[in-house]
Amino acid sequence: MADPASPPRRLLRGFARRLPLLGTLAGLGLGGWLVATNDLASIGDAFGRIGALGLVGIVVVRALIVLLCGLAWARLLAGLGAAVPDGGRVETGAFVILRFVREGVNVLLPVASVGGEVVGGRLLTFWGVAGSFAAASLLADMLIQVATQVGFTVLGAGLLWRLPGEAAATLARWTVEVAAVAVAAVAAFFALQRLGSARGLERRLAGLLRRVLGGPEPGAAAGPSVRDALDAVWGRDRRGPLAQATLLHAAGWLLGAAEIWIVLASIGVEASLTEVLVLESLSQAIKSAAFPVPSGLGVQEGGFVFVGALFGLDAGIAIALSLAKRVPDVVLGLPALLVWQTLEARRAQVLAPPG
Repeated sequence: MADPASPPRRLLRGFARRLPLLGTLAGLGLGGWLVATNDLASIGDAFGRIGALGLVGIVVVRALIVLLCGLAWARLLAGLGAAVPDGGRVETGAFVILRFVREGVNVLLPVASVGGEVVGGRLLTFWGVAGSFAAASLLADMLIQVATQVGFTVLGAGLLWRLPGEAAATLARWTVEVAAVAVAAVAAFFALQRLGSARGLERRLAGLLRRVLGGPEPGAAAGPSVRDALDAVWGRDRRGPLAQATLLHAAGWLLGAAEIWIVLASIGVEASLTEVLVLESLSQAIKSAAFPVPSGLGVQEGGFVFVGALFGLDAGIAIALSLAKRVPDVVLGLPALLVWQTLEARRAQVLAPPG
């Protein structure tokens, strides 16, 4: 007898597989509409005023941000000998390199904004890390990253609330309400990782490990389960590394505001610290909310136009600002994708013991 739930389940899976493509088309449509409804000449003029030096500056800042995120990821497995079954250890540089790969996949490939995490977890196993610990470190890293972003968004809302005008107050109120929902989602995500009763999460991750990360078959005794690995990562004796990872992610979010300041200063627009922090925090929040849209195509541009209007930013300057922030995506992302393909092609050499 056919399972009555099968057709809806197949429909849902088909929709999930097509979601990145649908998001890409929607983002391209929104981006095209923004360009078509604004003065293309003013956008080009504003972008041209940024200059090569300004673009180099934001590329350097973005590289520093990704570096901080890579260091944060490394802290999550620091000191966990069980993560590498043969008793070895993974150098911090591997996490930094793979963090660049994660970013490159997420911003340049037509996948939802978590595709890079799957690739990063697979590549981490090339260094001998157990698949369960690779998955656990990614889950914890994603949770800390989202939690610190929520904090950054609340900071932006608080600064926005101090600005005069009903529009700023309304947006700040809306942002706080959304942040409250995000806090509840983060708490639920944390509970799923910490509660021993969350077996559904483990079963799905085990399946993912078998298909992508090369994890053991169910029932195999080759290593700890994902739940055991999560317990180790979140252990009470690891408050130091967890706090360090949190601070590094928080610093990365704050440093992102430097990209906006560099671009606006290069164009010739004076912006206060409050303005750049609000612009960065709210635009990142809007982009993250539209995670099914690869790299926030169109959404990021729309976010800058919407939030920038509160500070009197011309739409052409706001779109040019968004386009400038995409330059590091390409400059850093393309080499990262090449590194990914190189690692895939040379897996045997990566796993080969020294000497």
